[in-house]
Amino acid sequence: MATKNKSKRTAVAFPVPQSRDEANTAIRQIGLDSRELARIEANMNDEISAVREKYETNATPLRDAIASRIDGVQVWCEANRAALTRDGKVKSAQLPAGEVQWRTTPPAVTVRGLEAVLTRLHTMGLREFIRAKEEVNKEAILETPTAHPVRQVEGISITQREEFAVVPFETELVEA
Repeated sequence: MATKNKSKRTAVAFPVPQSRDEANTAIRQIGLDSRELARIEANMNDEISAVREKYETNATPLRDAIASRIDGVQVWCEANRAALTRDGKVKSAQLPAGEVQWRTTPPAVTVRGLEAVLTRLHTMGLREFIRAKEEVNKEAILETPTAHPVRQVEGISITQREEFAVVPFETELVEA
């Protein structure tokens, strides 16, 4: 059985400039294409905005009607809660058109005035309710010299890469 030659390469799928003038022309064309793409995207966004506004305008009365009906149903359900929940034995009730439910959300802690709360917890000796967050100080590592021992710690690596960019010249109009 013959083996295939694996050294064959496919042709480059993009044009490669062969001179400084061709590179300059390619960069100019990149600028033209980029500006045309920006115009297309702006037109698309204008059209999307108009379509969204039209449908939002149509949807607003329906959203308002739904919200007011939900409020009305809630008032009725609260007035009849004992009968609907069999004196609190169940948390929902089936009606011919759907179901109404009373659900209790999980407890949540809200802290207002974080610094003052932390101070009070420290003062009261309630340190078990204070979380100390340890994390690597990356900024300090970047400021160390290359020979510093922290640069030899397994798991720490400093990476840097070179990126290539083409930035066509553009000029904005100035108002007179």
